[in-house]
Amino acid sequence: MQCRAANVVTMQTSFTFLAKIALVLVVLAGVIASQDPVDTVRIDSDLVDLRVSVLGFASNAPVPLLEQKDFVVLEDGVPQQISFFAAADAPFDLVLLLDLSASSQKNLKMIRNSAKRFVDATRDVDRIALVTFTNQPALYSPFTLDRSKLKKAIDDMDEAYGGTNFWDAMDYVLSHLIPQGGGPRRSAIVVMTDGIDNALPDVLGDGSRIPFAALLGKIRNSETLIFPIYLDNEEESVRRYNTPRAAYALAREQLGSIAHACGTPMYRAARLNDLNAVYAQVVRDLSTVYSIGYGPTNKTLDGKWRSVEVRLTNRSDLFARTKRGYYAKLVEKS
Repeated sequence: MQCRAANVVTMQTSFTFLAKIALVLVVLAGVIASQDPVDTVRIDSDLVDLRVSVLGFASNAPVPLLEQKDFVVLEDGVPQQISFFAAADAPFDLVLLLDLSASSQKNLKMIRNSAKRFVDATRDVDRIALVTFTNQPALYSPFTLDRSKLKKAIDDMDEAYGGTNFWDAMDYVLSHLIPQGGGPRRSAIVVMTDGIDNALPDVLGDGSRIPFAALLGKIRNSETLIFPIYLDNEEESVRRYNTPRAAYALAREQLGSIAHACGTPMYRAARLNDLNAVYAQVVRDLSTVYSIGYGPTNKTLDGKWRSVEVRLTNRSDLFARTKRGYYAKLVEKS
């Protein structure tokens, strides 16, 4: 009887344990079901994902929202069927990436004020993160909707010393910060820099570890838009730091390559006073970005280049800009 009683107790304990496990599984299933739906554009490897900027709107007029029927997508000249469309009012995760290398030290107050104006100009639905860089990146604020916290983080930005590892800072944002956004939000980086990396020829300092070619390849394969703002401090830097002019020419070319890869403009600020107007234009341009996905009719996995073009129907006053194309997957034949 004692053995049977012990068995009964053991069985009851087992049933209780199993019931608890079942309850936990039910709760977990409920939590998972309640989360935001996964953005299929991000996980469907057969879908080509485009970020399309629409330009040409009058600067003094409200920006109208376009619809899916207003867009035509061509791949190698062949019309494609759009299978996913997100309007320009879809929310963004924005990273404000600021170059605080030695040439910016004495202008930190003005950089702070302009950054705050950028924060004020963005939409309430857009989350913003703040990153600065010299020879290494510094995260001052993760993605947040709280504008007061962002402005406090901007005030906390330290005076900068050291070199400029621009490429590493961009790689850090793409590799470690952007994936934290997640969900259906789109992502963009607004970077203010003179483009000089200490890895450029004849520029003193160790420079970035990632080569520019590798960074550009990463940008081309990313869903993230990058809006480069070129801060022209060439004359001062040549005079004070003996930075070769050839390095500035190459830096501008590289910033142009980044913009070209993303289908975005490259903005220019002749001086820090211009940043307020440039940031306002960036925010306006962000409000004209659409997300379009399509399954290509050409299913051949040959690793070859596919040219992409997006046109607007019945809007001759506007034009669309996106990446020029992509390389198809390459599957080796056995």
